[in-house]
Amino acid sequence: MSERITKEKQAEAQRLLEAAPATHLPAVSPRLLPEVPALTPEVNKQTPAVGQRVSRVDIRSHVTGATRYIDDLSFPGMLHCRILRSAHAHAKILSIDVGEARKMPGVVATLTGDEIPVNSFGSTYQDQPVLAADRVRYRGDGIVAIAAETEQQALEALAAVKVEYEPLPAVFDPLQAMEPDAPKIHRNSNVYTSKVIMRGDVEKGFEQSDRIFERRYTTQMIEHVPLEPFASIALWEPDGQLHLYSSNGRITLGRADLARTLGLPMNRIRLTATIIGGNFGGKNEIRTEPILALLAGKTGRPVKAVFTREEEFIASTTRHPLVMDYKTGVTSDGRLLARSVNLVLDGGAYASWSETTVGKASILAAGPYRIPNVRVEGHAVYTNKTVTGAMRGFGAPQVAFAYESQMDEIAHSLGMDPLEIRLLNGFEEGSASHTGQLLQAVALKDTLLMAAKRSGWMEGGR
Repeated sequence: MSERITKEKQAEAQRLLEAAPATHLPAVSPRLLPEVPALTPEVNKQTPAVGQRVSRVDIRSHVTGATRYIDDLSFPGMLHCRILRSAHAHAKILSIDVGEARKMPGVVATLTGDEIPVNSFGSTYQDQPVLAADRVRYRGDGIVAIAAETEQQALEALAAVKVEYEPLPAVFDPLQAMEPDAPKIHRNSNVYTSKVIMRGDVEKGFEQSDRIFERRYTTQMIEHVPLEPFASIALWEPDGQLHLYSSNGRITLGRADLARTLGLPMNRIRLTATIIGGNFGGKNEIRTEPILALLAGKTGRPVKAVFTREEEFIASTTRHPLVMDYKTGVTSDGRLLARSVNLVLDGGAYASWSETTVGKASILAAGPYRIPNVRVEGHAVYTNKTVTGAMRGFGAPQVAFAYESQMDEIAHSLGMDPLEIRLLNGFEEGSASHTGQLLQAVALKDTLLMAAKRSGWMEGGR
């Protein structure tokens, strides 16, 4: 049938072409391509690598130690940078004196926040200074950068920098930070992004429920702890192009941030991503690159910076701690009728990826269950703590801990098997998510049953 239709179309095209006036004919007559038969994928032949052992192309260099990371790179005349970080969680900077530091052996250049063209960056809101100039909001804020002949000389010079502070009240608990009288970290409110999701009538659902369960769950701040700490090198090419080597995992976004921060067109910035020794989301934004670029411009020499392990903990981003209040209404036989969730994300001193995280956490907060009445409210809050940002899952692991813990508690209280209550309420093919999305290829129950079988759950292996 398809062959006949194709031949008819070819004949019709040829007839129209011959009947067209000469002035309308194309300069080159179209070539009628031969019919290409449709290819039907053969089962287990389309993707032969699936289920097979495949060696990574870079495995040999990794296991033999031949892989070159940033700390293995060196350039002629390269300087080393160290950064002085805040002595307070929250304070005004009254004065910065680098006079004595400049006289220290090996020091070639210093940099303060006042020398940075656009002294702010951020993945969502540009609220974080590259180097703090007038105020510090957590202990990880950098204040002065020093480039010296050796890393040790740069470190010793930091001790000669004099910074005068006026300490300010600080807040470290996200719930306290939401109070009207809490110290304000950036603006009139410490709540800087919110998300609300509603489906059905949650209050009516609670009225129809036989049992209601309420509990608060909390998760802690977690550092990624990659084997390779954050590192970068900056140098200026003879043609005036800025070239950066960085362990940044999102170089396209990083290049755009650098162009804005340095006041340069993007076509003058080359950002080379080196092999990354662990990321997990913690290397998703710029850190020292603008500082090194400006120091390299001042000195005319390449400049390198590698975080210490301590800096990884205080000056990079961490996973968001969450305070999660769950209220769930169920029938006596275990069917979920209503769920209300309130999430408070501790964003630390700056926004970073918090807006993305609060959005994803809110979307997933009710869990993979068919619940007709849902209300989720999520808020990201400033505190005077280490900045929280991207980490694998973007809020999903935290809420999964909460809703699965409550499912276990409900099952235990009703005398049900934890697997049974999940099979009773779990998403199925064609189920609607709590945002209204119709789900396809849903394998939740199949996966649970397979896991239960292989683990011996059915036979009391739990």
